[in-house]
Amino acid sequence: MEEKGGVVTKVEGLSALNPLNSSTIAVAINGKRKSKYVVSWALNKFVPEGKVCFKLLHVRPCITGVPTPMGNSIPISQVRDDVVAAFRKDVEWQTSEKLHPYKMLCTKRKVLVEVLQLESDDIAKAIAEEVSKLNITKLVIGASSRSIFSRGQSLSSRISDSIPSFCTIYAVSRGKLLSIRPSNSEINASSWTEDSNTNFSISSSTGLSSSLLTEKSDLDSSSSYSQFRSPSLPMQRFQALSNINQNFPNRRAISNETVHHKNYSLDFGDSEDDVSYCPQRSFLSERNNLTSSFRSLVTEFYSTADDQASTSGAPTDLSLRNEADINFELEKLRTELRHTQGMYAVAQTEVLDASRKMNELQNRRLEEEIKLREISLKEEEAKDLVRKENEEYEAAKREADYVKDCAEREAAQRKEAELLALREAKEKDKLENALTDQAHQYQEFTWEEIVSSTSSFAENLKIGMGGYGTVYKCSLRHTTVAVKVLHSKGSDLTKQFQQELKILSKIRHQHLLILLGVCPDRGCLVYEFMENGSLEERLFRKHDTPPIPWFDRYRIAWEVASALAFLHNSKPDPIIHRDLKPANILLDRNFVSKIGDVGLSTMINSEAALSTIYRDTGPVGTLCYIDPEYQRTGMISPKSDVYAFGMVLLQLLTAKAAMGLPHIVETAIDKDSLTKVLDSKAGEWPLEETKKLAALALKCTEISRRDRPDLKDEILPALKRLKVVADKARDSASTTRPPPPTYYLCPLLKDVMEEPCVAADGYTYDRKAIETWLKDNDISPMTNLPLPHKNLLPNYALLSAILDWKSRKDGNI
Repeated sequence: MEEKGGVVTKVEGLSALNPLNSSTIAVAINGKRKSKYVVSWALNKFVPEGKVCFKLLHVRPCITGVPTPMGNSIPISQVRDDVVAAFRKDVEWQTSEKLHPYKMLCTKRKVLVEVLQLESDDIAKAIAEEVSKLNITKLVIGASSRSIFSRGQSLSSRISDSIPSFCTIYAVSRGKLLSIRPSNSEINASSWTEDSNTNFSISSSTGLSSSLLTEKSDLDSSSSYSQFRSPSLPMQRFQALSNINQNFPNRRAISNETVHHKNYSLDFGDSEDDVSYCPQRSFLSERNNLTSSFRSLVTEFYSTADDQASTSGAPTDLSLRNEADINFELEKLRTELRHTQGMYAVAQTEVLDASRKMNELQNRRLEEEIKLREISLKEEEAKDLVRKENEEYEAAKREADYVKDCAEREAAQRKEAELLALREAKEKDKLENALTDQAHQYQEFTWEEIVSSTSSFAENLKIGMGGYGTVYKCSLRHTTVAVKVLHSKGSDLTKQFQQELKILSKIRHQHLLILLGVCPDRGCLVYEFMENGSLEERLFRKHDTPPIPWFDRYRIAWEVASALAFLHNSKPDPIIHRDLKPANILLDRNFVSKIGDVGLSTMINSEAALSTIYRDTGPVGTLCYIDPEYQRTGMISPKSDVYAFGMVLLQLLTAKAAMGLPHIVETAIDKDSLTKVLDSKAGEWPLEETKKLAALALKCTEISRRDRPDLKDEILPALKRLKVVADKARDSASTTRPPPPTYYLCPLLKDVMEEPCVAADGYTYDRKAIETWLKDNDISPMTNLPLPHKNLLPNYALLSAILDWKSRKDGNI
């Protein structure tokens, strides 16, 4: 394969076997059905002439993107080079398969053949460059058989214009030679062609002149027919008048002159009358001529009579002799005069009738033209209506298809997500059932498992650190967990480890962190993993995480209060947490809160529980969250957790540090400026409900425990009412979006994968995460089994689905 000038060429065939004494014929084909005629014509034309070698030229578009299973394509600039190379190789193979039948046509004729695949967006330019590079002197192309009246320049014309002049081009259409563009050498060698073309042009001109002459003679014959047709009725009348007046020379001259003038006017007319001939005008002219003739005839009659009378008055013998002749002539003139009067009356009547009929015809023609215009307008309106209906139908069809595809895709994703969720739930239940036996409600892990799962306590897996231990994120027995390694020396177990194990092994609550297992040898506790970390990190937006909406904060307050109420009312012994703070409240993937770190919790025996006060000689906890009375007297009670809970409520409202926070909020309420201290990033707080929550938080932080409200009877009912308001706001909020499907998340990162890849264990991971894992490990992070190899296979189907989900999430579609 070679690339030149933006054109990529792939050569297939027998280029090395081309003999020196054989001529090369290039055939341009597009791989469609009509290409068979072009190749067959070239074989029939050039194979009988001698040894030839055929080069089949095929131009395919440049590859600009890689298609995905979802129906769209990814630009090659965003795809790795190995994927682009594989896709290009597949395209070349498919093109070779498409061109194979034409190659077999040449092989059957025992002709050497080469298939050149050219990759370019300009077909004419690509073929021209290949002809110039290979110095091809004969090129066969397919020609369009469309009409000469079609618009635009055809592809064959553009190819012919681009090919160098040393190459002869044969244009073939449906197996027949349509035209030839000879090369310069052929034109110079065949001088007689110009003479032939000249003769042809002359004969063509002669034929054109003959046709023009024939057309002119036809027009002349038509004109002659018009001239020699039978005379009109007015002409007949004028001829009759001429016959009547033939005995009078003067009258005959006048009549002939009038008839000649009228004949000229009718046959030829003026220049304006030739454009638009008006019969009414001719009839009026005829009537005027008849009137003038009639008047001249009457005048002549009376003048002749007077002359005859004067002549008859002379007493001569000649007059007496001719008196009878004169009387006869006078009687004849009277007869002619009466006849002429009758003819004039008839002509006048016919002129009026003709004028009336002409008006009727003109009115009828105008009516028909108006009707035709109305019909044309209605046809155009009907066409526009049909076109609009077709466009609306096509648009509705496209929209319906899109909605259907989206619905099917969402249904498939939902079904797959449900299956995965069901599988995960079954695995989790199976693990929890395995962890729960008759003796213990947790599972025991070995120190070697802890060390292996945490990659020898790698720093990149550390997710938290406190005064009593360090927390690591890892995977134990196909489950992502959080391992808390307590600070202890040797095998001695700390008091906190024993206390937490004692409490969490006996109680379970949906808002208490679940203890999955322990490592008793080194004092390690295994908890369920919470994806969103602690409430403190989310309130202060560690790592630029998005803020928690106000309605989720209302819900978290109610969840923490319900967990505390569960601890305070546990049987047989109530439990006091003693270290409640935002850092010990953890959030899962859906921001559901759970209380953790119960290592400092204490159980009150039944006798002490009756008095609700228990003496602890060593007060413990975190500054700003410790009950002032407990810190001063060492007397602890459930109201101590209420104080800490009030501080948590104030931080949920303000997202500020705990130091001096009650005084800040109380001052803001007194000055009616509570909105100034609220966390504005949480959204638009409902003012009335927020004031109630702030007042409840201040009551919980009273110095004297007797002034603090009861958790079960006062705090929980108030928070439940606020939770109802928050649930309604969350349901109607337009900014809330469902979490991503679980199969979009990397098992290692628990986040949406950027570049999903399938490892040797069959699981899909994010490329960066699994590559980091494989640098230090040879086992699967999910199965803990040795991996046969470390090769990673890109999961393009999942990548396309993730990109589509992200685009919809960002509001691009």
